[in-house]
Amino acid sequence: MIKNKLNNQGNRFAQIAKLRELVFHAQDLANLWQIKNPNTLYTTLKRYNKKGLLFRIYKGLYSIKPIHELDPLLLGIRAIHQFAYISTETVLAQAGIIQQNINNITLISSQSKRFSIGNYHYYSRQLKDEYLYQTIGIINKDGIRIANVNRAIADMLYFNPQAYFDANKLINWKEVKKIQQKIGY
Repeated sequence: MIKNKLNNQGNRFAQIAKLRELVFHAQDLANLWQIKNPNTLYTTLKRYNKKGLLFRIYKGLYSIKPIHELDPLLLGIRAIHQFAYISTETVLAQAGIIQQNINNITLISSQSKRFSIGNYHYYSRQLKDEYLYQTIGIINKDGIRIANVNRAIADMLYFNPQAYFDANKLINWKEVKKIQQKIGY
């Protein structure tokens, strides 16, 4: 019986390893492990968390690493649990286009939401689906979708047409306009 439990546990973590993902929603694990009973799932997750095999980020969100070892951008994307990408203030501050102190990691998704995970603070801006799923100017870097600078500027102007950019001379306005036209902003 004990040997069977250990084999089952090892098999479950082998399944996780095959996915090469670090952060999971409980329902993702239920589907992967074919657990239909919610009580069985949450009891299993609670035990794995207690043993240090999985780390609970918050209710329904788990990781194979502690929060402080995870990329905060990945955490935000996984927490939204739908199509989302990093853009606006986060991208523009990293590029030096805006120089204000940015306290939140800014995401674009189909919902407006503020939330925190550990010491990280997030703000998800809601974008209409007709624009959201247009991936022009969005790159996928290690499983994290991130807007390039031109897309981030186009997004910022969509949300705030009067936005001020500190390093205006670094902006390729011709490319920004092309992106705006292709998306339909």
